[in-house]
Amino acid sequence: MADKTVLLAEDDASIRLVVNQTLVSAGYEVRATSSPDALQRWVRNGEGDVVVTDVYLGDTSIFDLLPSMKLARPELPFIVMSGQNTILTAASAAEHGAFDYLPKPFDIDVLSSLVRRALKSAPASERAINPEAQKAAYDAGLPLIGRSDAMQEVYRLIAKVMNTDLTVLIEGESGTGKELAARAIHQLGQSKNGRFIALDLAAMPPAEINRELFGTSGAPGAAHLKGGTLYLDEIGDLPAEAQAQLVKLLREQGGARLIASTRRSLGRLVEEGKFREDLFYRLNVMRLTLPPLRQRKEDIPELARAFLIRAQRQGLAARTFDKSALDLMAAYDWPGNVRELENLVLRLAVLSSDSVITVMDVEREMRMGAAEKTGSNPGFEAEIEALLHRYVMGDLVASGELDESNVHESVINRVERPLIRLALSVTSGNKVRAAQLLGMNRNTLRAKINALGIAED
Repeated sequence: MADKTVLLAEDDASIRLVVNQTLVSAGYEVRATSSPDALQRWVRNGEGDVVVTDVYLGDTSIFDLLPSMKLARPELPFIVMSGQNTILTAASAAEHGAFDYLPKPFDIDVLSSLVRRALKSAPASERAINPEAQKAAYDAGLPLIGRSDAMQEVYRLIAKVMNTDLTVLIEGESGTGKELAARAIHQLGQSKNGRFIALDLAAMPPAEINRELFGTSGAPGAAHLKGGTLYLDEIGDLPAEAQAQLVKLLREQGGARLIASTRRSLGRLVEEGKFREDLFYRLNVMRLTLPPLRQRKEDIPELARAFLIRAQRQGLAARTFDKSALDLMAAYDWPGNVRELENLVLRLAVLSSDSVITVMDVEREMRMGAAEKTGSNPGFEAEIEALLHRYVMGDLVASGELDESNVHESVINRVERPLIRLALSVTSGNKVRAAQLLGMNRNTLRAKINALGIAED
């Protein structure tokens, strides 16, 4: 049992000492604190196998902290102790998902027995010896993944709204997981027994939107759903006629819990006259913003491991990442956000020939993905042309009468310099890997670095 860690949170020093000594004598490692912040940090960092905590840590109620901690670690058992031995305390412990409730004063042997039972209740995957595999198994089953500060704020807001019927507006770039957040609010909250209906407004023609939302004669639409959740993805693309109907429905309190999401600024659309102001204010009751992946890069290794676990559960071979592969993924900005990362991991799980995915595998798939985007996106060339028009047109005009001109060489140098710097950045300065990434040999790359005056860190 020495490999099991109990997180003990108790602000009474004498009780903390007795419980600590008892659990250590029983063979557990114990981390003890009186600080709610320390407890939350340990839990979110994946530490501990069971939590023993008092209801109150100073002025902080553990029931205010449990929702976000359970969201981050749903399988972690919590044993709640309390000197306020009322049915309300016991009911609150059960409602918040505590493993058990222990009224004070208690027999210390009873607490030891509870800790032992709580540890046995954890599924086998949670008792993995490898802590990284343990975290990945936890993460793979979560609706949202990540322990960064940015995601903790998301979890806190979800915990506040999930047991209400308030309308929620989820903002974020494409691929950040807006629908996953909406499903988490539904599945973890009071609407979980009802239906979850998701409509992608950006992909539907106006007639279909009206039919799906408001129904036809004799057949009610999704907006008349009772007791469930209606999720409207890309609400900013809702046609004007449907906006007016939705406002009317919201005035009448249609019955479905409404969650909307947008990649566009609804406030700006209102200013441009493209979105109804009254609908905006009815939607903007509780606002949840999902951060882009580039703003929470510390979550990328956990996300990548979790996606591999999910791929394995779908029938693909078990694989792992080596550290350099994870480092490379963490250095990239992921313009497609979590969706782009998940797609890359799935391709790697299918195509990699070895059980360990290396940095070379990642580089190959990232390079192929970039080539496909360039070839299929005419906007890329249009942006390049616009930049050339802005910065090079004057040089071209000025040199048009000359027999000799170095405009082409100048432009190539200006493009090549940041490209090489970018390749060195994503390979952490490794010139061999950077040369392979750029499709040139190492000596050519070294010569270009010298000729272009690229500083080496």
